[in-house]
Formats: sequence, C-alpha cells, structure tokens
Amino acid sequence: MRSKPETQTFSASMEPLSSGSVDPIFHLLRILPFSFLRLPKLRLKLPTLTLPSPMTVYALVLLTYFMVVSGIVYDVIVEPPGIGSTQDRATGSVRPVVFLPGRVNGQYIVEGLSSGFMFVLGGVGIILMDLALDRNRAKSVKVSYATAGISSVVIAYVMSMLFIRIKIPAYLS
Repeated sequence: MRSKPETQTFSASMEPLSSGSVDPIFHLLRILPFSFLRLPKLRLKLPTLTLPSPMTVYALVLLTYFMVVSGIVYDVIVEPPGIGSTQDRATGSVRPVVFLPGRVNGQYIVEGLSSGFMFVLGGVGIILMDLALDRNRAKSVKVSYATAGISSVVIAYVMSMLFIRIKIPAYLS
C-alpha cells in the first residue's frame, strides 16, 4: 500500500511564537547582527561537584548542633555580656559570674557555650556507645568505645544537672 505524501501547509499556528512582536524593526534587529556575527564555539566544561566525605558532613552537622543548642541566635540578637559580675557582700570585691542566676530565659555567652558543649559531649558519647556495638571491631576497641561513651554521657548529664542547679537554686530539691 502506498503511503500518502505528507504535505506541509504553512499556517499562522506553525509560526514560531518566540518573537512575540510583529514590529519589522524588532525582527531586523534580531536577524541583522547574526548575519555577519557568529557565536563562538565554546568548549566549556561543567564543574564537577564531588560529595563531601561522611566525616566532613558529620563535623558540619555537629558544629551546627553545637551552635544551635548554645544559643548563638540569642547571643546575636540580645548581645549579652560574655560573663557577668557580682559584688561580694562580705568583702565588697567584684567577682565574675558565669551563670545568670534566677533567669531561665537569659544567659551569658560563656554559659551558653559551656551548656552547648555538654550537650554535644553527651551526643558524642551516645555515638561512641553505638560504635561499641559493631561486631567487626576488636574487643579492646569496643571496650574503649563503650567506656568513653558511657563516661561522656555520665559527665554530660552530671554537669548539665549542676548547671541547672546553679541557674535555678531550688530545682529538684
């Protein structure tokens, strides 16, 4: 069976709609420069982005976590002093104070950084305890990870509770 010859009829619907204008000067300005100018043949290479290593991602996540729990946003907005000071009633001398007592929603910069460090220490301790459960490690390494992890979590918990007791004197008593 013979195929029908395909005939193309030029209609207004097949005209490219890229110009969007019927102005002859616009068409002239679009076509004239390219009649004697040629586009250069560029051999540009696309930049290859390599994924960062897992330890780099872990370090960035840990640093971000430290900054968030330390209250960096609060420190930038409120601009509290690094440490405070109080006058001793008995001697009259001025002594430094690291924790802002009595105010749960306020902090000095050093107070936030030390609390944030304790939270990160507890998180790293949990990660070390997870690494101690790996079956492919030597027993001495697993014991070292478990000891370091448990001690990190205990130190972080005890110090955080101490910080809370300094901040709020009648807490849990």
